[in-house]
Amino acid sequence: MLTTLKTTYTDTRAADLAWCLGKDPLPALAVLDLQLDGADVQLRLLGASHQVILEEEDGVCSETVACIPGSQTPLPLGVAKRVGAWEYEFAARVETLSRCSFAGRAQELLALVAEHPQGLAGTFPGDPHAFTALLAQRRDGQISWRTWHAYPQEGRLVATRTRVGVRMAAPL
Repeated sequence: MLTTLKTTYTDTRAADLAWCLGKDPLPALAVLDLQLDGADVQLRLLGASHQVILEEEDGVCSETVACIPGSQTPLPLGVAKRVGAWEYEFAARVETLSRCSFAGRAQELLALVAEHPQGLAGTFPGDPHAFTALLAQRRDGQISWRTWHAYPQEGRLVATRTRVGVRMAAPL
């Protein structure tokens, strides 16, 4: 699903992004509710980027990547930790692209997510290449999602990848 977000472009630098687990739902500009084999996944586009909320019988996992006022946690390159009964893994990377490469990559990603039944993308007014996009899936008992945050004025694209799986007991 592709939508135009009705807000100003809030986080205008890739370096402004922060990461947080466990945050309550923030006001969203667009939401996509998914049912992935018994798990409720909510993809949320914020004025300041994204939030994903996963609910399953094992509990709730909430990930926020956004400009979070007062946050002391910058966007990490990687995180692996236990969240309740789940193993949580997060990775982020920042790409710097030429103006031409950026426009092509932005169009490619928006087309991929807009046409995917488990994807949500929002463009910000004023620049068709300023967007946030999310894509979720469930495979092999794990929920995963990928996100992209585009900063055309910098030529930067922030890509994240998250995987949440049930912790397996060690064999005896």
